[in-house]
Amino acid sequence: MFTLDKNAGWVVYLIRNRHNALYCGVTNNLERRFEQHQTGKGAKALKGKGPLELVWSFDVGSKSEALKTEYAIKQLPKPRKEKLVSLKLIIEWQEDQIQYIEVS
Repeated sequence: MFTLDKNAGWVVYLIRNRHNALYCGVTNNLERRFEQHQTGKGAKALKGKGPLELVWSFDVGSKSEALKTEYAIKQLPKPRKEKLVSLKLIIEWQEDQIQYIEVS
């Protein structure tokens, strides 16, 4: 599981459920939000699909950037999301656009 600085800004994260599906979300407190998901008080998409595993997170500066990043990740096909999780794909913001960089 990833851990983050509690004083960081907004975070985009991926959670894997028992069906191996990846859920993408945003928060300004990852520890609290993940606990909400685990106790069934988070997104409906994850209810009853535990155990849940936090598999990836990315710090962003603002809520606006977090929401843009979340949207971009949700548009990715699952194999590209899996590359994020395996750290073979890195996200960078360049000129107000998200860029994906393949890592070999």
